Amino acid sequence: MGKYTEMSKQVLEKVGGVENITLVERCTTRLRIHYAQKSKVDVEGLKKIDDVLGVVDKSGQVQIIIGPKVNDAMNDFLEVSGWQPGEGGVRVVEDEPEDKNFMYYLNKFGNACAAVFMPIIPALITGGLILAIKNLLVNYFGLGVDSGTAKVCLAIFDAGFSMLPVWIGWTLANQLKMEPIMGGFLGAVLVNASISGVEGLDFLGISIPTVTYTSSVMPVVLGVIFMYWVDKILKKIIPEMFIFFLKPLLTMIIVVPITLIVLGPLGTEFSGAVGAAIMWLFNTAGIIALPICSALYPYMVMLGLDKALTPLMAESINVLGYDLFAMPMGFISNIAIGGTALAVALAQKDKGMRGMIASFGVTALCGVTEPAFYGSLIMRPRVLVGTAIGALAGGVVGGIFVLKNYVVGGCPGFLSFLYFLPPDGSMNNVILAIIAGVIAMVVAFLATTVIIKKFGGAEVAK
Repeated sequence: MGKYTEMSKQVLEKVGGVENITLVERCTTRLRIHYAQKSKVDVEGLKKIDDVLGVVDKSGQVQIIIGPKVNDAMNDFLEVSGWQPGEGGVRVVEDEPEDKNFMYYLNKFGNACAAVFMPIIPALITGGLILAIKNLLVNYFGLGVDSGTAKVCLAIFDAGFSMLPVWIGWTLANQLKMEPIMGGFLGAVLVNASISGVEGLDFLGISIPTVTYTSSVMPVVLGVIFMYWVDKILKKIIPEMFIFFLKPLLTMIIVVPITLIVLGPLGTEFSGAVGAAIMWLFNTAGIIALPICSALYPYMVMLGLDKALTPLMAESINVLGYDLFAMPMGFISNIAIGGTALAVALAQKDKGMRGMIASFGVTALCGVTEPAFYGSLIMRPRVLVGTAIGALAGGVVGGIFVLKNYVVGGCPGFLSFLYFLPPDGSMNNVILAIIAGVIAMVVAFLATTVIIKKFGGAEVAK
């Protein structure tokens, strides 16, 4: 019997039973359960279950906030429910169809980005941190650049970041209900040493533009989307007895050349435009952009829009060599949430509640904010003003001195300070990140303390 077994039994009941479940998945802190009929889901009942820190009700799914141990919760839920892919209805039946407005499509985009990128994030974090550690060892501890240790560390990084098209191809194909291996196969073709960055290639006499595909995002995304339509057409025209071997063969014969000749170069040009736009924005209004984005970031996380920033961060690092917005604003915002949670904890009279909220605050300082945000702050909306003030203060410092991130990762906090270590191993940017984070934490803590004192027990006892 697992820690989350009892919780899983109650969650299963509140979502309408296994027959109402169409998909079960997770991100870093949330158990995401897709349902067939909204009328069978008791959202308020879910919020009252022990170990559930919060619930986000989105289009066709409920996101149950667990915290860092969400993988354990998901495994217990799968064991309790007995849910398997293919069970229940596969068609989402909305009792009250949502208006397909801007927010509807924004949520859809955020959910799609989460499904594609969240499974890859652990590899990117690991690879990026290993590279940062290698740079530290080379620059400050005498490790040889050509030593076996340095090469192994670089290989771990390359497997995560340089092979990014392979992992994106796999997860995107899976999201599009195709054979995941075909998307990964296309990504592997793009990063192959015979293709990526090679000059003078042609296919049947047609020139192939020279493009470096390692670490890229958009070329494989466009290629897999094109593959999806090719796959659908081939399914209709190939006799069933030949489909097992003929469909993948024809798919690659069609998709690979078009991707290399047309879609890959287009995706690369788009990536360059994104990089140029980011540079223009932060060169023009960086001092304003970072603090404002840092203050708004908690609400991006609440709406799931932070996942949509991951491909932009990856493209920025691939094109520019660093990221000026996604990780810096997440880092500053998360630490401001931690400072606010600690202030709320200090104001609690109940020792148990004080200890619980304090642990949420420490977790937020380490980079995971959902327990603090949903477990102690969102029901006290005034204290979120303190979070915003702290984020603005830290963001101003980061914006003035141009804080840069060098790793495609997630859960930014004090424990991930090596994200900010540049390839040359210089510590100035890391020190800047720590200073901006400390300022965000201290200002958020002080501002929240003032707010709590002003409004008294109304903000503490909730």
